[in-house]
Amino acid sequence: MKVGEIREMSVDELHSREKDLDDQIFRMRIQKSMGQLAEPARVRTLRKDLAKIKTILREKSAAGSRQ
Repeated sequence: MKVGEIREMSVDELHSREKDLDDQIFRMRIQKSMGQLAEPARVRTLRKDLAKIKTILREKSAAGSRQ
């Protein structure tokens, strides 16, 4: 997911995407502990996407509080 795509999303969409990614990462962590994880590199990608979304959300909330 690219940063430009994330910036175009609304705050509600970002929050729902954040919850979805958090849930996916949790499920993949469980699969990893059981030795059933098919794509270990996907966890890293999801974590980076989650970090991007959290950063954009923080920026939007900071910009909203300044006004």
